[in-house]
Amino acid sequence: MTMLTLFLFTVLAPTVSSQSQLLPGSCDFESNTCGYKPDTHFMSWTLNKDGRYVAVEAASEDSWEEEDGAKADLAAQRGEAGPRGLLLSPVLDQEEWSCLRLVYQISGAGGLEVQLRSEGKGFDRPLWSSQTPSDSWAISSMDLPNTTEHYRIAIEGRPGETPGSSVAIFEIHISPGYCLECNFEETHLCGYRNQWNTNVNWYIGGGLAQSTQNDIRNDHTYNNKTGHFMYVDSIYAKTFTEVAKLLSPMTTVPMSGCLSFLYHRGDRPGNLFSVYTRDQLGQYQELWNATDTAMATSEDQRDWADWELAEWIPVQVDLKAPNPVQVVFEVAFNSPRGGRVIVDDIAFSAEFCSADTEPTFDPSVANCDFESGFCRYTQDDTGRSSWRRVSVKPNMFRNGDHTTGAGSFLLAHSRLGLLMGYVSRLLGPLLPGNMKYCLRIHYSLRGFNQTDQALAVYLQQQGGVQEKVWTQGERSKGIWIANDITFQTSQPSKLLLVSVCRSFWDCGSVALDDITLSLGDCELKAGLSLSVPGHCDFEAGMCGYTQDKRGDAGDWVRRRGSTPTSYTGPRADHTTGLGYYVHMEASPMLPGQGVRLRSRALRGSRSPQCLHFFYHMYGSGVGSLRVLLARDGEDALLWQRQGEQSVAWLRATVEYHSDFQHQIVFEATRGSSVRSDVGIDDVAFENGPCQDKEIHAASGASPSNEIE
Repeated sequence: MTMLTLFLFTVLAPTVSSQSQLLPGSCDFESNTCGYKPDTHFMSWTLNKDGRYVAVEAASEDSWEEEDGAKADLAAQRGEAGPRGLLLSPVLDQEEWSCLRLVYQISGAGGLEVQLRSEGKGFDRPLWSSQTPSDSWAISSMDLPNTTEHYRIAIEGRPGETPGSSVAIFEIHISPGYCLECNFEETHLCGYRNQWNTNVNWYIGGGLAQSTQNDIRNDHTYNNKTGHFMYVDSIYAKTFTEVAKLLSPMTTVPMSGCLSFLYHRGDRPGNLFSVYTRDQLGQYQELWNATDTAMATSEDQRDWADWELAEWIPVQVDLKAPNPVQVVFEVAFNSPRGGRVIVDDIAFSAEFCSADTEPTFDPSVANCDFESGFCRYTQDDTGRSSWRRVSVKPNMFRNGDHTTGAGSFLLAHSRLGLLMGYVSRLLGPLLPGNMKYCLRIHYSLRGFNQTDQALAVYLQQQGGVQEKVWTQGERSKGIWIANDITFQTSQPSKLLLVSVCRSFWDCGSVALDDITLSLGDCELKAGLSLSVPGHCDFEAGMCGYTQDKRGDAGDWVRRRGSTPTSYTGPRADHTTGLGYYVHMEASPMLPGQGVRLRSRALRGSRSPQCLHFFYHMYGSGVGSLRVLLARDGEDALLWQRQGEQSVAWLRATVEYHSDFQHQIVFEATRGSSVRSDVGIDDVAFENGPCQDKEIHAASGASPSNEIE
């Protein structure tokens, strides 16, 4: 067992005794694992002989146990990157919102991931992960939303292969409520931390530190002298502006509701006390400041002397967080006589503070794939040309839509008459103001000499005022391109998509498909480290997919852009048009030879499972593509296509059932010539039966070739 710093135990010991209320699933690993058990398919977690932690560690050459070595080798064959151990909690049944706090250490290289495993579902939902090594213990918090489903906590430790690497867990705390909540009575401080400043910092007050609050009779939580709170004092402030920040743990799920806390400013305020949210990009947004509250609550015209007599001042402020955020309590001092600020009893409620608060807006009302119509989009009559909903039956010469390859999309400027200056305007639903949005659109251009006015997005306010938020800048490529647009509205506005055709010589056709809208910043969403379980777009790597080396005559290659051989393979990926996909490069292979791509091990499920993916089979010599279910050394055929299909990406839908652990294998076989490349992109697994069936031909609108 790797030796871990004894300092961890001495600091950690008081944490257990001071913990107030713990829910099932909590464990301090003092003498046993509290019902947590290792998954026998992987490396073993080992309880330290003296208790206090459970660990999984890299094996040295002279101490590698044959059993664990075999498991690690099996894991490698299943597509796992390096050895790993999986620790499973007992079945938990907690219908109320709760907070899981993990006390852990990553020594050397390695990683740790926490997942939620719902009973009866085939895929785990990632909650949190880290690959940051630490010299001592660290704390991470993650919210567990309320649910009626039984579930387990799955903790995956991945020690690096360098000697001495290990991943250890010291404590698991599951407590009722939200991770933002804290009364500061426990030594872990609910994951709150001070951002260090040379002169002013947040400290723990109360208890034995009574000298810091002579004008406060009691803390707020217990209303006595032994309770605790957080405070910051200006006594050591030296520069004109000194700032102290108290940071909450980062939320892990979208949250909307009422944030409340109590504070005290013991002296005549010589400071600015504010509360912000801070996202993973480091962007701040102010929620509240003490000056505003003083003005807003001064109905009784209290003077500063009255404020000094008031022991605790309650604050309630609405919080809307579509992305992970921290809550930041910030105090800025302008001199050593700036006073002191004390904070206690931070709480959160899913109900907004005021009944007048606007409910959280559902941005999906602006989503549309145009398969069944225009959704909530309408044509703007001020334009001189209309967007038309069309379908293109895909074949060797025609690209289909983006959604399925054989569905519908919108088309503008497809037929030019004698009139010049065509303008096509598409108006979306009304969006509330003072919110940040992430818009993704897919478009394709044909025949434009100048693209500066080919497609633009505006916000149209009431009264007709328009603000441009994006204009298309890519050269015409004849492929579907995705673009993410972050914008913020100052007042209620509608999306307006405009395409301008100035003259016959400069104009071409514009296709539009798959519009999606979500709350938050596009860059933040793209930067999230945890992906949707079971999904892979190959943008950041292979997602655990591995290749069968035995018997394979070639490789699945991760690539962007077109394939090396002309007249075969994709010209671009399906996800964004500018990203990555995987393909079988047929050039070095002989006819009949194949390549196999394996998923990581998937759990069995009592309910059906649905697999979606996009495939590309274009070329005069294309062979076959098959999807297999692999279990216990045997393969079962789930789906297959033979020969050339289309120049477009087509969506496949596969429903299957497996009660036992299995893998999905994509097997491509080379055909008669080198023009036999096969591509795969945007693989997605879903629990439950498939809701939509695979489309093989155009439907809904008259087939058209005008996008080409």
